[in-house]
Amino acid sequence: MVRPVLGIICCTRAVGHDEAQVAMNRYVTAAMAYADCAALLVPSLPMLMEAGEIVPRLDGLLLTGSPSNVSPARYGERDAADADGPFDTARDEMTAAMVQACLAAGKPVFGICRGLQELNVIFGGTLRRDMSRADAPLPHHAPDDASWDAMFAHGHEVTLAPGGVLGRALGKERIEVNSVHFQGVARLADGLRVEATAPDGVVEAFSATGHGAPVLAVQWHPEWHTAENDAAQAYFTLLGRALRGQSIDG
Repeated sequence: MVRPVLGIICCTRAVGHDEAQVAMNRYVTAAMAYADCAALLVPSLPMLMEAGEIVPRLDGLLLTGSPSNVSPARYGERDAADADGPFDTARDEMTAAMVQACLAAGKPVFGICRGLQELNVIFGGTLRRDMSRADAPLPHHAPDDASWDAMFAHGHEVTLAPGGVLGRALGKERIEVNSVHFQGVARLADGLRVEATAPDGVVEAFSATGHGAPVLAVQWHPEWHTAENDAAQAYFTLLGRALRGQSIDG
């Protein structure tokens, strides 16, 4: 049986003195293993190709996390003085085009971390940029001096929406998730359904079914140590169902 093909967006990253198109292995391998799919990496090079050239070759799209932040200009804050980079405006542009083309073609879009933030902005929402404050009641990022493993060990509980996609898939009301983000949802875009919230009320996951194809995005990192985490595996299992044209609503 031929497996579905997942497009995975690349980031523009500096490698030595050059720029590279990068998708971290942990996203690619977790998606391929637990969604049971093949994958193609989609370069963020909107000046050289169009989304319409690529989408017919794909069965869906995954927007990964990244060290870069969505440009505030994308959600109407061109002169934001508190906007910390790095930014990846080529990815912002390529992702917006890919999401619109995928949904128009009836193909699902899933997001992780930056991917959730991108989707909220693409659908008309806004972002907040204060999620890592150490003096916040619930810091959403580990301290700056944390090791790599300690950064991903930082986390909190989330409450799953009753009757939501994640709640039904997991059969739980609450799960523990890692928390590695500096930005998050400020105003949730119209048409998006909250799937999970943090104890401080921050939206941690959302879904949508009214945009032509399933949309599901989480703020945490299910690709991190997926083999040890049933909830993380469930996210990619839902992705695999969506890639095959199956319902993710139960």
